[in-house]
Amino acid sequence: MTEPSPTAACDAYDVLVVGGGHAGVEAALAAARMGVRTGCVVLDPTALGRMSCNPAIGGIAKGHLVREVDALGGEMGLCADEAGIQFRLINTKKGPAVRSPRAQCDRDLYNVAVLRRVGAQPNLTVIRGEVIDLAVERGGGGPRVVGVELADGGRLAGRTVVLTTGTFLGGRLFAGAWEQAGGRLGEAGASRLSLSLRALGLRLGRHKTGTPPRLVAASIDTDRLEQQPGDAAPRPFSFRTERLEVDQLCCWLTKTTPATHAIIAAHAHLSPMVQGRIVGAGPRYCPSVEDKVVRFGDRDHHLVFLEPEGRDHPEVYPNGLSTSLPVEVQERFLRTIPGLEEAEIARPGYAVEYDHLATDQLRGDLRVGGVEGLFAAGQINGTSGYEEAAGQGLVAGVNAALRVRGEPPLILDRASSYLGVMIDDLCRVNPREPYRMFTSRAEFRLLLRADNADRRLGAVGRRLGLLDETAFARVARKESRIAAARAQLRAARHHGASLEELLRRPEVGVAAVSALSPSLAALRLSPEELSEVEAEVKYEGYIRRQEREVERLRAMESRRLPAWLDYASVTGLSAEGRERLATRQPLTLGEASRLAGVTPADLNLLLAVVARGPDRPAAGVLAP
Repeated sequence: MTEPSPTAACDAYDVLVVGGGHAGVEAALAAARMGVRTGCVVLDPTALGRMSCNPAIGGIAKGHLVREVDALGGEMGLCADEAGIQFRLINTKKGPAVRSPRAQCDRDLYNVAVLRRVGAQPNLTVIRGEVIDLAVERGGGGPRVVGVELADGGRLAGRTVVLTTGTFLGGRLFAGAWEQAGGRLGEAGASRLSLSLRALGLRLGRHKTGTPPRLVAASIDTDRLEQQPGDAAPRPFSFRTERLEVDQLCCWLTKTTPATHAIIAAHAHLSPMVQGRIVGAGPRYCPSVEDKVVRFGDRDHHLVFLEPEGRDHPEVYPNGLSTSLPVEVQERFLRTIPGLEEAEIARPGYAVEYDHLATDQLRGDLRVGGVEGLFAAGQINGTSGYEEAAGQGLVAGVNAALRVRGEPPLILDRASSYLGVMIDDLCRVNPREPYRMFTSRAEFRLLLRADNADRRLGAVGRRLGLLDETAFARVARKESRIAAARAQLRAARHHGASLEELLRRPEVGVAAVSALSPSLAALRLSPEELSEVEAEVKYEGYIRRQEREVERLRAMESRRLPAWLDYASVTGLSAEGRERLATRQPLTLGEASRLAGVTPADLNLLLAVVARGPDRPAAGVLAP
C-alpha cells in the first residue's frame, strides 16, 4: 500500500473505492485480491476500519453476516478474532438457526488489524483525499463513470467506482443546540459529493443514527453492577482461526431509573429530533434513550450494557444510552443510573444525519442503476451496522472487479445467504429507516445457520480467488468429517435403534450419543462440528422441506434476464409491469417477480421471450 498525494495520483484504476469504513475496506480488499488495480480514496488513511460506534462485531443475525463474509474470504471475522476481548454465542437457549456469535473488540487493535491487512495487499493503493464529484462520460446509453474529482483539483481515473461513504455523505452532527458538518466527531463530512449524485439524476434521502457518551472507565463503580462475562470456552469468529487464546474482559449490566426518565422527559424538547432540525428517520431497533422514554412511557427502566472500548482503553461504551440531548443534560441523567453516580463523560453522545441512496435504484449486484460502472455499499444504501456494511462492501467490490474483467456478476439469492436476503430486501423496498438484519427476514433460516456459512459459501469464495487453497481445504475436510459422522450415526445401533434415531429425540444430545459410539468419537469432531451434526439430524425433516422449496424457487430465481431484452417491444406485458421492468432492468426473473406491478402473466411472457432468444421472436409475443 502506498499513499500518494491526491494531485500526483493520476494513474488509472480498475476499481476506485470511495470511503474507508467497513464497507470500503472489504470492497477494496476483495477487488484487489481478484487481480484488478484498486484505489481506495479516504479522508484519513489512518482511520481505515475505525469503529464509529460500539467496538463490537456480530450479535443476533449480524453474526451470520460476518460468518458469511468470512466464508467468502473477507476480513471482518479475522480482525474480530485478533482484536476481541470478549466472545459470546448469543441465543444459546434457542434453536440453532438463530444462534449468532458476538465479539467485544479492542477499538485500537481492530483498527491496527485492518491497517495491516490493507497495507499488505498487492494491487491496492490508499489515497488521501476528499471526493467531491464523479467524473462521467455521457453517451447514447446514459452516463458512464470514468473516475472521480478531488477537492484539491486532482482527478483519479477509474473504470468502476464503489461508493462506501458511510455517515459522511452530507453528514451533520447534533447534540442539543450544537450542530456542525461532519461524518464522525472530529472528522469532516463529504457534502459536495451529494450534489454530484443528484446532478446525475439519483434520488437521495436522509437517515439518522446516534452514539452514546463515552465514559471514563475509572469513574464507574462496577462493584455494584451485574457482571456480563464471556463464554467459558470462546469460539472463534472466523472459520480460518484455529483456536482462541484470549484473556477475556468482563462487561457490566445496569439500568436507567424513574429519576433518569424524569430528567430526560423534562428536557426532551431540546432534542434536535423533536425540534425538527433532524428530518432523517433513525433506526427503530436502536433508538436514542430519549426516544425510548417518550415511546415507552410505561417502562420504569431500560437496560444499559457497560462495555470496555479496549483492554487498556480508558473509556467505556454505555450501550443503550444513545442520545443527542445537550451535554449538561447527559451529565445529569447519567448520575441517576446505578454505578454511574460519579461517572465522567470522556466524549458526549451525539446524533449524525446523512444522505443515502433511494435503494430501488440498486441492482442485485449492488450496481447503481442509470450510471454505468457505479456501485454502492454500506450506509449509503440505507443500512445500519458494521456487519451489513462489510457484507455489501465485499459483494460490491467483487462485482466491480467482475465487471472490469467482463465476467457475469455475483448474485447471491435469498436461499444461499443472509447477504442475499439483505441485498434483495434493499433492492425491492426503500427502507424508511436504517435497515438492520434480523434472522426473521430469512425464509430459510435452518439452511442459513451461522455455523455452516463456510460450507454454504466457501466454494464461491474459492472460485472468486478470495479464499485461498489452504482455507478451502479446511472447509472440505470439515464437510468430510460431518458426512462421516452422519454415516456413523446411521450405522451404529443402541438397543435396536440407530444412534441417528436416538439423537432426534429432544432429550438426547450429541454428547450422549457420541459416548455410545467409539467410531464416532474417533473422528475427533470439534464442538462446532458436533453442533452442526446435531442440528442437521434433529431438524432433518424441516431442512428437507426447506430444500425442496429452495429448489422450486431457484428454478425461477436464477433465470437470468439478458441485456438484449427490450421491454418496450414485448407485446402483452401489463402497462405497469412494462414500466417497472424498463425502469428497473432486473438481472434475474426472481428479481423481476418481486417488483410491484409485475404480474405472474408478465413473468410467463418473459420466460417465453427469453427461451426464444434475441433472433427468434415468438409470433404474437414481440412486436414486428
